[in-house]
This record gives sequence, C-alpha cells and structure tokens, in this order.
Amino acid sequence: MQRIFEIDPWKVITHNFDSKNKRLQESMTSIGNEYMGMRGMFEEQYSGDTHKGIYLGGVWFPDKTRVGWWKNGYPEYFGKVINAVDFVSLDIKLNGQSIDLAKDKFSDFELCLDMKTGILSRRFVIQRADCQVAVVAQRFVSIAQKQLYANQLKFKNLGDQPVLLEVDSKIDADVFNEDANYDEQFWLVQAKRNDQTSGVLVAKTKPNNFGTPEFTTEMQMSHQTSLEAAPAVESDKSVVNRFTGKLMPQTQTATVFEKRVIVATSRDYTTVMAMDQATQQLTDQISQKSFSELKAAQETAWAKRWEMSDVAIQGDAAAQQGIRFNLFQLFSTYYGEDARLNIGPKGFTGEKYGGATYWDTEAFAVPLYLALADPQVTHNLLEYRYKQLPGAYHNAQQQGLKGALFPMVTFNGIECHNEWEITFEEIHRNGTIAYAIFNYTRYTGDHEYETHEGFNVLTGIARFWADRVHYSKHKQCYMIHGVTGPNEYENNVNNNWYTNLLAKWVLNYTNQVAKRVDPTKVKELNLTDQERQKWHEIADNMYLPTNKELGIFVQNDDYLDKDLTLVKDLPQDQLPLNQHWSWDRILRSPYIKQADVLQGIYYFIDDFTQEQKERNFDFYEPLTVHESSLSPSIHAILAADLHKEEKAVEMYQRTARLDLDNYNNDTKDGLHITSMTGSWLAIVQGFAGMRVRQGQLHFAPFVPKNWDGYRFHVNFHGRLLKVTVNKQATKIDLLKGEPITIELHDRQVELAPKEVK
Repeated sequence: MQRIFEIDPWKVITHNFDSKNKRLQESMTSIGNEYMGMRGMFEEQYSGDTHKGIYLGGVWFPDKTRVGWWKNGYPEYFGKVINAVDFVSLDIKLNGQSIDLAKDKFSDFELCLDMKTGILSRRFVIQRADCQVAVVAQRFVSIAQKQLYANQLKFKNLGDQPVLLEVDSKIDADVFNEDANYDEQFWLVQAKRNDQTSGVLVAKTKPNNFGTPEFTTEMQMSHQTSLEAAPAVESDKSVVNRFTGKLMPQTQTATVFEKRVIVATSRDYTTVMAMDQATQQLTDQISQKSFSELKAAQETAWAKRWEMSDVAIQGDAAAQQGIRFNLFQLFSTYYGEDARLNIGPKGFTGEKYGGATYWDTEAFAVPLYLALADPQVTHNLLEYRYKQLPGAYHNAQQQGLKGALFPMVTFNGIECHNEWEITFEEIHRNGTIAYAIFNYTRYTGDHEYETHEGFNVLTGIARFWADRVHYSKHKQCYMIHGVTGPNEYENNVNNNWYTNLLAKWVLNYTNQVAKRVDPTKVKELNLTDQERQKWHEIADNMYLPTNKELGIFVQNDDYLDKDLTLVKDLPQDQLPLNQHWSWDRILRSPYIKQADVLQGIYYFIDDFTQEQKERNFDFYEPLTVHESSLSPSIHAILAADLHKEEKAVEMYQRTARLDLDNYNNDTKDGLHITSMTGSWLAIVQGFAGMRVRQGQLHFAPFVPKNWDGYRFHVNFHGRLLKVTVNKQATKIDLLKGEPITIELHDRQVELAPKEVK
C-alpha cells in the first residue's frame, strides 16, 4: 500500500512533487472524455522518468504476434492501442532556458485533479538565480465538446528584473509506444501547415498486412495570448507555433497563454477533406468563446453526470474519495455515447493490456451502467458484441469448433491476444457474454433484445459449449478439459468448476429463451428440437467437481492435491507473488489470483444456501492473493452477504482505493478502469444488499462501523430510486417513474413518486 495523494472528498491532490513516483502521479491524474484521454504528464519539458501517453477512442494497430506463431489457430496479430500524435507538449523557456522540474529548483508545488469538474491543474514557482516565476496551469478534455482539448497557463514574475518568456506550442508525430516491438513508430505524417498562431497536422497509421483499418487523425491547434507570435518553426514530424514576450517584475496581472486543440479521426469522417473542414469549423466556433466559458460548459456537464451517479459516504473521507475517483475515471473512459466503443482495462491511462475489450465489461461494468446510466448505454455494449458475432464464429472455427467463441481481447471481434493460456483456454468469458444479456433483461424488464439479436448470440455460444465439452464414459458425465478459469494462476486445468457451471447455465438459459422466440427466428438459425434436446442432456449431466468432506465446490480436478498453505502464512516480502515468484512456481502453488469458484457463486448468489456460500468463502478467500484488480469487490459482496462485516469493509477499501493506494504496486502502468466498478458494486450489492429476484428489487442494507451512512441512486425497470442508509434507518425515494413494490429487509414496501419509505 502506497499513498502519495492527500485525502479529499472531491480532489486528487498533493503538494509534494515525488520524482520517484512521477509515473504513479501521472496515472492517477489521467483525464478523458470517451473520445480521447491522456495521462497526467506535464505539458512542458521534463527530462526525468515519465510516460507521455495520449490515446484516442477506437484507434489501434495490429502489431505482429511474436509469440506462438507456429501454433495452428493462433491469432495473426496482437492488437494494441497506440500512443496518439502528441498535441499537448509545450516548451516553455525563461530567459532562454526551458522549464524542467527534473532540474529546476521550485517551490509552492500543487498538483490537483478536480473530480467534480474533470479539470487537472498544477502550480509551482520556478526559483533561479536570474528569475523567480510563478506558473499556474489548467487543462481538460471537454465532455461538452468531445473533440476539444483546452490548456491555459498563467505566468507571474515574482522577481525584480524582467524575464523573457518563450513558448513553443507543438503537434508532434514523433511518438513511441513503450510496449512496441523494436521501438517501432506507428504514425506517418500526411500533411501539415501552420501560420504564426495556429497549426494543423494530419497523420495516418502505417500500413499493416492484416487487412485491418488504417486510421487518419487531424489535430488543429489555435492559441489565445498576449504574447507576440514569432515566425513558425519547421520540422519533418511536427508543427510548432512560437510565442514570446517579457514578464515585467511585480506585476499583479498574470500573462496568460491558452492552447486549444480540435482532434478528429477517420472513424468519424469519410474523407480527409471532410475531416479538415470539420476541424476548421470547430476551431472557428471555439475561438468565439473564452477559456472561462469553455470551462463553465465542462463544469456544467460534469455536474449533470454527478447528479445521477454520485455515491455520498458520511464518516469516512478516504472511502468517499475512493468511490468518487473510480466513478470519475470510469465515466471519463466510457459514457455510452459512441456505440462503437467499449471499455478497455486501462482506458486512456496506459498501454498495458493493449487497450482492448476484455470480459471485464460484461462481468463488472454492465451492472454499474445498468444502474447509473440510460438503458441504451448497456444496450450499446450488448450490440457491440452482437456486431462482432461473425468474428466470434471465426475464433471458434480457428480451433476446429462449432458455434461462437467471443474473444478474450479484441478491437473488432477477432481474437488478438498473444498468450495461448489466456486466448484459447480462458473460454469462461463466453459464458459472461451470455450472462450480460440475462443481466440486462432482468434489470430493465425488456425482453426485446434477449429474443432477437441476443438470441443469435446465445445460440452461437450454446453451440460452442456443446462442441467444446466431451463425454466421460468413466464418470458418465460431460466435462471440459484444458482450460484456464478466472484464476489465471492456474493454466490448462481440467473441469474448472466456474467454467463448467457457466457452460451448464448457458445451455439451460438459451433453451429457456428459445421458448419465447418467434419460431421463424428459430428456423432461421437452423435450431432443431434434436439440438436443443442435446443441450438439455449436456446441462443435466455436466460434471461440477465437489468435495463432500469439506463441503465445497472444487476449483478444478487437481486443486486439492496442492500444498494448501494459506496466504497469511507466506512471508509478506514475497507479495505480490507476480513480482517475486517465477511463473512456474506460481502455477504450482495453491494461490488464487482472483475470485474463481466465488465468482460463480456471486453470479448466482441466490441459488446457493448460506452454508454453501460460507463454506466456500471460508475455504477459498484465505488462499486468494487478490493480485487481480477484479477480485476484492466479489469478496466484499459475498462477505457482506455472509454478515462478515470486517472482511467486507477490508475488501471494499481494497477495491475502492486499489489505485489511489497502489495496492498491487502496478498503478504506474495505468489505472485499473474496468475493476473500478467494484467499489460501487461493493456498496450497492454488498453493504446495501441489492438483489433482483423474480423481477423484484430487494435491499438489506447495513452501515459499516466506521461510516455514518451512505447514499446512492439506481435505475430499475424504468424507475429512478434514491437510497439513503444511516445507522438509524433506510429511506428509499422514488424520484421518477411509475409506482413500484420493492422488498426492504424481507418487508414488502410500495413506493410512489416522492413517497418516502
């Protein structure tokens, strides 16, 4: 655990510049607006260790796979998000010398991400022998105008002599990805132009051999400042505007420099000419507005988001900061306004995991977006998978299998991950794609998708499971061998309980939905009674490993043969295991990276007895190292369900402040965006005990001992509810929609608009 920012309910703020943890600071102060985003690197030059990362939604490159190319069925390429053309950088000189906080002496440092408004600010005072200058910087990517990046700097001369100020404002295509093979670059400059106060650069991704899209981007920068424009600076890969002026001593009015950039990509325009015309038009439009007006629009737009999504916690400032930080970063990454996009595990905060779509979206993000956004947002996430159904069929065919195998990692539906044990063993994600359809249907009450596009998806997945199983004559049941479960610290196991459970459930669920589907559609899919009967047979005879003596579901066939030493008995200096042990040692160990059996119990929490839940929790949690960001929230919810309050709160703290406190010592590589839903899930499904049972909403809230109370909103079946919990009572307000009956602590409660229960 490492805490480098101060506790504040609405800010990520520090007054200490920590050069040793610069990358950590950059990750935590990342900003985005779904269309684009960036790490919290400095605008000006910095010669110390830094990771300058800017990323554009939906823009990626098919990097040639370097691992396993000789294996049949292996992906042709490894898709990855690429570092965008740099439109942020400035070179700021005082008396001819660049500001560089790795070298300069400075004082009065502050770095602040205001989560209420999405504005990143910084201030410091440069202390040199020949000058003393105060600098205040603000920047944001607008959620009111998605293509706008705005940056304002203010300079004050605190010394007694004039200071020459020079600012070089850049758009630079000479950028690298840190994870690229052989330091390759991805952008080729197509066109550029600039005059003394503005500049345009057009770049295109280099050609690839896989037939995947090439992307063109255009960045157009403009400036507003009292500084004088100097002759334009020429460069092969960049455009630069230079501004100069004198900072007079002891002047009360600051010298202001503003940079605005309109960013466009070929995802939205059919021709470069159309893109250029659009960026010019937007540039002209924003030139009519002051920075204060642009900033006000940003503040208003974020206020509207927070009005619906905020979770207010009383009595624990660290917990409050954690949940708001996670919600802010989630909605900075994805807000459902572009149905072509999905939620990458790192969002716009780093390059790890390639920036692609994982099963995290369906497993962890969908429940939050169902509750806090318009149902269309989740519908878009389901449509994202439906539109990639042909790719899922391709993935299965590559393995010689029938049906549809949705990818573990993708940009376009085709599997593009480069580790076999993840790519083609971790097939449990196929079940979660189906579970998301079920979740959407029960939460919205809308069966339209389930019986139309969703049924196409369900049928493809069911056919995959029916072909992937095999029948064991020895045990007279169906089995699934050679898989990796959610616990990635075991590979190539037989009969992972969670995987087998999901396969069984999908076959049953698809058969149930088939009864409600128009017969014409069933016929179009060539789904026969004989095939459906086979699904019934497989589901009824699916092998689910159990141990009667321990009273548990066994993670896989060989798990109990391991040396089951508990995590608490490990030397603490060996954790995290993935940073201290060899992969071979980890795979032979009993340690669980994230919820596996417990993930399955979480999905179907009402299908198990309290004794079953408790026995499995008490057995597996002490063996879990939580080295996946997806793990703590599931344990928090189950612990709360089992009235293990202390453990539930411990797990909440871990999921809520995973990045803010750098629990797994890996936040410098980027934030864990998709797991950030976990803090919300832990409160709403854990502490508040929210469940959906037979189409009815249930709550069984409690307040953690160190809290005074909490408040949140949920959408359900077209209603908007506000839930307020304190140590005296629970109050539920129906803010919008028709009257509804819910259950509160096993008591039926009828709610009408503005009625308090």
